[in-house]
Amino acid sequence: MRDQVRLAMSGYRPTEIALEGYRDSAVLVLLHEQDDAEHLLFQVRSSSLLLHSGEIGFPGGRRQRDDDTLLDTALREVEEEIGVPRDHVDVFGQLDDTLTFSSNYRIRPYVGALSLGPREFAIDAGEVHELLAVPLAFLQSPAARGWYPIDRAGVVESTPAFIYREHVIWGATARILDRFLELVEVRV
Repeated sequence: MRDQVRLAMSGYRPTEIALEGYRDSAVLVLLHEQDDAEHLLFQVRSSSLLLHSGEIGFPGGRRQRDDDTLLDTALREVEEEIGVPRDHVDVFGQLDDTLTFSSNYRIRPYVGALSLGPREFAIDAGEVHELLAVPLAFLQSPAARGWYPIDRAGVVESTPAFIYREHVIWGATARILDRFLELVEVRV
């Protein structure tokens, strides 16, 4: 499966968004082999965080001054949040930029895989409540898709989501995941 993802990413030219007023951030859509199957790693953000607390996202975060590129941001954040050194990640490519509407972030998603097999993760409890490894095969199935109600200034709207056990993946993370799955499905 990794070779198929690598192939799908190799010819893809992502859309980069340049808008004033958005802060740069980057995430890593990270493949991880577990129980002889490919999984994607997500994190449940700590409830003590000011932004997006308790939400599910890919490892990543805001660009810092010392980050030369947004890829450096993604790799630094993966190491800080889940303890995976940058030299243990094979980066396959980049997806389209995605915007957050509530916190004004421009997210640049990268796709990669752990270069080592099963491992223990060193989770930063200040940022990450829980690490989720979701089977890629499940995410590709119609059973993974659903709707999630969100309250925007007193108006409840339903938004597309991925549902895994008791976890709901929605918002920018769901949009990034949807694009990744679409790209892999079309190119595989």
